Amino acid sequence: MLGRVFKAYDIRGTYPDLLTDRMGWQIGCGSARFLLEEAANDGESTPMMRNVIIGRDMRKSSPTLRDELVRGLTSYHASVIDLGLIDTPMMYFAINYLDASGGVVITASHNPPQYNGFKISKRKAKPVGESTGLELVRKYAAMVDKNAVPDPATIVEERDLWKPYAKHVLKFLDLGERDASNPMKIVVDASNGMAGMMCPKVFGKNGESVDGLEIIEMNFDIESGEMAHDPNPLVESNLEQLQAAVVEHGADLGLCFDGDADRCVAVDEKGQTVPCDQMTALLASFFLEQEPGASIVYDLRSTKAVEEEILKHGGKPLRGRVGHVFMKALLAENKAIFGGELSGHFYFRKNFNADSGAIAMCTFLSVLANSGKAMSELIKPMARYKQSGEINFENEEAQEAIESVMEYYAEKCEIDELDGITVDCFEDEGWWVNIRMSNTEPLLRLNAEAKDQETLDRIVAEVAPMLGTRVAH
Repeated sequence: MLGRVFKAYDIRGTYPDLLTDRMGWQIGCGSARFLLEEAANDGESTPMMRNVIIGRDMRKSSPTLRDELVRGLTSYHASVIDLGLIDTPMMYFAINYLDASGGVVITASHNPPQYNGFKISKRKAKPVGESTGLELVRKYAAMVDKNAVPDPATIVEERDLWKPYAKHVLKFLDLGERDASNPMKIVVDASNGMAGMMCPKVFGKNGESVDGLEIIEMNFDIESGEMAHDPNPLVESNLEQLQAAVVEHGADLGLCFDGDADRCVAVDEKGQTVPCDQMTALLASFFLEQEPGASIVYDLRSTKAVEEEILKHGGKPLRGRVGHVFMKALLAENKAIFGGELSGHFYFRKNFNADSGAIAMCTFLSVLANSGKAMSELIKPMARYKQSGEINFENEEAQEAIESVMEYYAEKCEIDELDGITVDCFEDEGWWVNIRMSNTEPLLRLNAEAKDQETLDRIVAEVAPMLGTRVAH
């Protein structure tokens, strides 16, 4: 049963049928053993390194899973620092701020309320995914002694880190000459998720603690456990309420967060969604002004405009695999200043190489406030190519389908296998496609881009029949 909730990057399932209370205890046991062993192998020893930090989101099942997680952690000799209700990026801050052995957040991120799960991070907030320790956590969780009881030498304490966390986040905000007489007006849709706590704690209620910022709050209810819409800002229908509110209030920008507030998607002043790869392209010049020649990381599904903007402004583009585990590793290995992912995760070297919806918000606002332009005007040059968006295909023989595409284009296009396959005919024919297998379902995911709509339609029509049955959006 445990194997059904362990995914590529985290642990997740519907509660209580797939993810059970007992699993919460087992995962606590497995996490404690893994994190304490990893910390011991780091070669350093501090008083805090027997501590595991925990936090949780607003889901109704989170308090019960918290109790079981703590029981498991303390059964395998870890002391616990409980931060209570937090956004996931606070965990990355807390692990570094307290120099703990690692942390576990109880959350199912953007999934609907019947889901829950666990995101695990090692010391220095390094992510724990399938290739970086999650397999060991699963193994240890499956091997636990059913008679294990909490170690009386362990300590469980509660801490409130909102003040130091807010101070850290606000270092990234620069509103220029904006002040109380001319505030930037934004609408924030918290999706009834943890941004509903993070925003008031960091920016003040309605932005009142930040001079020059006015926040119109939407879906900030974290107590009812109900959601106004699925907390996934990548689904366009989930942005409709925000889009209408931005136009209604004459706001400069709209921002939508997912359930645990590690992802942030923007809507311009006209109510149009700003694709996250185009936002990465826009932000490239901002970061390269801070550090000329720096590296910037982006995922391989992103528009060609990202690479072009990085090169245009004298930076080094680094194309990476999809997923926060790979993005964070690439950022750290290359000392990159910034990274952006199509999914709405934005990564910052000065944030321990980790992603943060709150810091993404600060960065978007800083760029906008200091430009003297509207967001639609800023983003327009980044939208210079036509994109398909992600198209899914059902296919029980996904690998065979990928091989057939490779064979078909082998003679006329460049092909790489960094993540799935990327077939690149951009220089010669003005198009490229990436095809990846889903980590959790028998699906193939297609992303395509071309210099014009006619070419895009042609190449999607050409590739699609090789991939299986198209899934209705």
